[in-house]
Formats: sequence, structure tokens, C-alpha cells
Amino acid sequence: MFTIHPYLRFALIIALLGGGIALWATLGIWYGIFFVLTGIVMLAGYLLLGTIQSAAELVQKMDFEGAENRLNLTFFPNLLYKPNRAYYHLIKGTLAMQRKEYDQAEIFMTTADAIGLPSDNERAMIYMQLSNIAATRNNWTGAMAHFRKVKDLKVTEPQMKEQIREYEKALGNRGMAKAGMRSGMGGFQAGGKRRRPKMR
Repeated sequence: MFTIHPYLRFALIIALLGGGIALWATLGIWYGIFFVLTGIVMLAGYLLLGTIQSAAELVQKMDFEGAENRLNLTFFPNLLYKPNRAYYHLIKGTLAMQRKEYDQAEIFMTTADAIGLPSDNERAMIYMQLSNIAATRNNWTGAMAHFRKVKDLKVTEPQMKEQIREYEKALGNRGMAKAGMRSGMGGFQAGGKRRRPKMR
């Protein structure tokens, strides 16, 4: 999808509004109104959509630094159209996860979830990330609670489905390990041999 670079957009907005107002003032309203209206439409588009799309494209290319710089050009995130405002926080949370700033990532992901995302694919991404954050804190109850929310969603993206299957295996292995410790398997030493009782 075609996107205008933010700096080019800013330059066009300034040129259209400034030039239109100048024509309006010197030659009359009909000479400048087209440029003014075009500038207003571009400004409204920026305020409602921000730089979310181009930042998301950079995330897909694994250019996380570029994505963060691009996202920082959204100067008024609270004015964004609701889905884009949710995506803004989702991307911020993804970037925080890359930096291993889990507290910040959790805040952004929770905010994105509260605002509301348009599809189950994005919701699944949030709950997977929140489950992962809980797992890094050894909060396996919380990790499972978030993952159960993922299982309730209708995910359509093949790559996301595969990630969910792999993550479910990892959680299952963790559960088997805990069950083994409770059943006494922890009494085995490396190599699977039992400790020999003391001779009297």
C-alpha cells in the first residue's frame, strides 16, 4: 500500500496551507481555496491515522529502531482514529518487548487491548505477548490465563496459528515438568538412576 513519508507529508501540508492562504489573501478566495482544503484534508489524515502504517511495515522488516523513530512522528496519539490508536500502543508494546522492558510492554499491550483491536489476529498477538511476559516472571498461572484467551479467538493467519501451536507445546512441557516434580520424579538424579539407600 502506498504511503507518504511523514516528512514529505509535513512539507506538503505546510506548502498547501501556506500557499493557499497567500493566494486567498492576494488574489481572492477562489484562487486559494483548493490548496487550503487539500492541506486541511492531509492534516486531518495525519491526525487520525498518524504514522502507524509505515511504522508497522518497518516492524515487519525487523527494523525496530526505524519503527520507533517513525512512530515517534505521531505527535498526537490521543487524536488517532480508535483502531490506529490501539495499533499505536500495540507497536509500542512490541518495541518495548524487543528491548526487554517488560513492565512498559505490559502497560502498552493492556492499553491496546482496552482500546480494542479490529480482529482476533491482533488480539491473539496481545494475549500471546502478555502470556510471555507472565512466563518471564515465572507467573505460570498468569501465563496460562492469558493463553486461554488466545484459544478462545478465531485466528486466521497461518503464521500466528503456528506460533500458537509452538507456544502451547512450550507451556505443556512446563506443566509436565511441574507435574513430574510433584509426583516424585525429582528424586531421580541425572541419567535417570535412583539414589541408592544407605547400607546399615
